Amino acid sequence: MSNWNDITMYELSIPIGISTPPWPTYEPLQVKYFKRLAPNGANGQLVTHSNHVGTHLDGPRHFDTAGRDIASLELEKLVAPGVVVDLSDMAEDFGIYTAKDIEDRVEVKEGDILIINTGYHKYGWDQPEADEKRYMVRHPGPDTDFIHWVREKKLRWIGVDCGSADHPMNTKIRDWEPMEAMKCDKIFQEKYGKSLNDIYPWPDVYQTMHIDLFCQPYEAIHAECLGGDIDKLSNKRVVIGCFPWKFVDGESCISRIVAFDGFENV
Repeated sequence: MSNWNDITMYELSIPIGISTPPWPTYEPLQVKYFKRLAPNGANGQLVTHSNHVGTHLDGPRHFDTAGRDIASLELEKLVAPGVVVDLSDMAEDFGIYTAKDIEDRVEVKEGDILIINTGYHKYGWDQPEADEKRYMVRHPGPDTDFIHWVREKKLRWIGVDCGSADHPMNTKIRDWEPMEAMKCDKIFQEKYGKSLNDIYPWPDVYQTMHIDLFCQPYEAIHAECLGGDIDKLSNKRVVIGCFPWKFVDGESCISRIVAFDGFENV
């Protein structure tokens, strides 16, 4: 039996404010006061934003119009044992990681929550090495077989410390940033002897971490733009909690993500 005084909490969210970059083309956070020290002495603000700025949970409805909304996600799905895998030793622009890379470092149990430290949180907007291009457009991502492993493991959800759980060149960024796509293609040709479209053929595997995992019966959703204390939990088993709003009709939601270390037998 664990004593609450023995539990250590770790922040896995990034700060959010008007300077926090949203995912490319999405609405940034906007804040304004609608009253300042009104007769009752209170300040009040209005906030406008997309659901994809800062640390956020992509819900099933984000890529499946018939999918469940954020309010329908059970606490048992959002909070559970899991593992934080550290892949930062292999971090490189446009890098590719596999299920084997993860299982070489940690044991992933069926039904786990999986947090992936790609190392690219160090390029987040609030960090000394801030580099929005690398954070959103050049971060590592999984190979196309990764989704089959996620299904086999029946993972509750995945978290990543960068712009997307998909490889950036397997998202619409590939069209929006043609010069970046050319750079990636050159790297793939030199490293793998294959073109970008050979490795991520469109439309066959387009944004596969979203499209092929969010629908029932899998519903292996993911959270993006994690950070905070993630480096303190390298390759550790912990209890992980994602706390979005109970957001009726929400396709996704800005969230607070916390790890709890010290529970026995997780």
